[in-house]
Amino acid sequence: MDFCEKLLMLRKERGLSQEAVAKHLDITLRQYFRFEKGEQKPGFDNLRKIAVFYDVSTDWLFGRMEQRTLP
Repeated sequence: MDFCEKLLMLRKERGLSQEAVAKHLDITLRQYFRFEKGEQKPGFDNLRKIAVFYDVSTDWLFGRMEQRTLP
């Protein structure tokens, strides 16, 4: 599963709209849409915000580890 698929899965698990997530992350809807569609990768600051918001590790988001969260 790649980064954009994980974003979509996480958002749907929480029953949130793209607009709600974008607002919480303080980014534009278009920017979040592009992350979820795989058209753009987030920079460090946005990656950190995404990981904190969804309570997952950045390594998991980028496929470097199987476990979602750090022990």
